This record gives sequence, structure tokens and C-alpha cells, in this order.
Amino acid sequence: MKKLRSAIIGCGKMAQVHAQALTQIEDTELVAVQSRSLDKATAFAAHYGAAAYTDIGEMIRREQVEVVVICTPHPAHKDATLAAFVAGAHVLVEKPLAISLEDSDAMIAAGEAAGRQLGMISQRRFIPAALRIRQAIDAGKLGTPMLGFVVMYGWRDETYYSSDPWRGSWAAEGGGVLVNQAPHQLDLLQWYMGSEVEDVYGAWSNINHPYIEVEDTAVAVVRFKNGALANIMVSNAQKPGIYSKVHIHGSNGATAGVQTDGGAMFLPGRSAVLEPPINDLWTVPGEEGLLAQWQQEDTALFNSINAAEYFIRLQQQDFFRAIIDQRTPLVTGLEGRKTVELFNAIYRSSQERRAIRWPL
Repeated sequence: MKKLRSAIIGCGKMAQVHAQALTQIEDTELVAVQSRSLDKATAFAAHYGAAAYTDIGEMIRREQVEVVVICTPHPAHKDATLAAFVAGAHVLVEKPLAISLEDSDAMIAAGEAAGRQLGMISQRRFIPAALRIRQAIDAGKLGTPMLGFVVMYGWRDETYYSSDPWRGSWAAEGGGVLVNQAPHQLDLLQWYMGSEVEDVYGAWSNINHPYIEVEDTAVAVVRFKNGALANIMVSNAQKPGIYSKVHIHGSNGATAGVQTDGGAMFLPGRSAVLEPPINDLWTVPGEEGLLAQWQQEDTALFNSINAAEYFIRLQQQDFFRAIIDQRTPLVTGLEGRKTVELFNAIYRSSQERRAIRWPL
């Protein structure tokens, strides 16, 4: 079976996780990496027997790269994506898709024009506990999702923000907790709720990180066009980091929840995932007794894998199979755009002190 030739753009901490995952996938061969710094690209590539480049187009053409995984800082996602599409590669980009709707739309349009796939990393969709909620919704076990809650109590210290020069500024990072940590949970929320957003009222603050420009905490109330509501509370200001949860309440009174993260939050290159992602709440009629069983199963899986790499690998595998099978991947560029629209609406609402209506 032919393997798709893949490459990584950007050689930071998350790129290491992606490289580890790519080497475990049968459908691909990691052949090249790109960075603006040749020294950085060369050192990274040496670990994986890959070629090092500073120019994206040259790398794709010379190495006949078919798929790139983009791991650059967020504001650079658009330019890297457009360069990859021009050179003929499919693109899987780390979350968030971009920092603006204009960049997101340019990326989506470029992929369509090139006839190439665009996907965004949101690997928490692939954890068993998160998939159970989606499957329950699809089976009608919650009726219609009518009330959603996102709660993320995390922590980032000064060492984290000083670990890369782009962290903590509007220009280089594009935002704070909403842009960097919360997209996973925001993606799950919109995936579960299903309805298009009608309006958002939000606010953000910097509670205890005076050495950064961006928010460490944000809250929002979301109203959907089908009458559903959601509440969002995300923060990097809670030591040492407690948990991240998404709860969905249905029109029939049933509730399903997932704790996607527990304990101190995962820091690429600095810490591991500490607690298994589990269903922490489940009141679907007739299935209440399954919660303990699922928690046991998910804990056993967690103890047998490297969770940070494993679920990214599952999403990478889905993306490669989508290309091979000529189907749509689970998380497309259009799905990624929804998260970008949501956090931009929260920023605008906080600035203008009013509800922001859809579309932006």
C-alpha cells in the first residue's frame, strides 16, 4: 500500500508530539520538516530521518509532500496553509484554524480552489468519552441538546509564557485562553449543540498574569437559533489547574458530560496528561449504571497509552484515510471556522459591551 508523504511546518513543542504520532501511522511517511530557522529544522529533522527546509513550497515540491501538518504560532497558520495549497499539498493545521474569520475564509477558499483537504486538530473529539456523547445525541437519547456548559479551570505560569517569544501577545499569539487552550472545549460544544449560533454576550479579563497582554479568563452566554443556550467559563488563572468539562443537557431532561482534562493542564514539552478523560455525568434513561463501567474502561485505556500523542494520532489517521478514501475528515476547515467565529464574537462583545449577532 502506498504511503502518503507527509511533512511538518513549524518545529516547536507541539510539532514534536505530531512527529511522534506520524511515525506510528501506517498510511504515511514523515519525510520533511520546515522552519524559518534552518538550524532548528535540521536538529528537529535529524530525530526522524527527515529532510530540513526553510521554504515551504520548495520542501513540498522537492520531497513530493502530499500532506503537511502546520504547527506554527496561530497568526502564521494562514500564510503556511496558502503556501502549502499552492504547492499541491493537503493541510492539517493545529488549533485554532486561524485567529480571524478573514484568515479562516482565505484558507478554506484556497483549499477548495486547489482541490485539497483542509482539517483542524481537535483531538478531543476522538476520546471515547467525547464520542459517547456525540453518539447519544445522534441516537436521540438526549432529545435535542438545549443547554450546554463549558468549564475550564486551568493554570499557566510565567515560565510557560516566557518559554516562547510569541506567547502572551495579541500580535504574535492572537489572544489568550480563548485562542490557545479553550478551542478544544469550544469545538466540542458547537459539535454537540448542532444549531447555528444566534448571538453571544461575553467578557474577558486578565486576573493574575500582569506580564502578558492577553486574557487569562473569559466568560460568555451563547444563544442558538433553535432556542438552546450555553454558558462558557474558561480560565488559565486557577492554580494548579483543576479540570475541563463539557456538559450537555437535552430537551428530554437527560444529561451527558465529559471531563476532557483533569488535574494540572497538559503542557507540551513540560508535563504529561495527568488524568484520564472520562464521562463524569450521564443520566440517559436506562444507562445510568454504565458510568462506572465506562470510567473503568477509559482509565484502563489511558494507563496503556501516551494520551497526548495517542488521540492526535487518531485524528491524523482519520485525515489520511479521508484523503485516501476521498471522503471528508471528521474535523474540517469549516468546522474549525466555527470556533474562530465564537472566540472572535466573545472578544468583540467584551470590547463593545453588547451581544454580538450572527453572522459576524
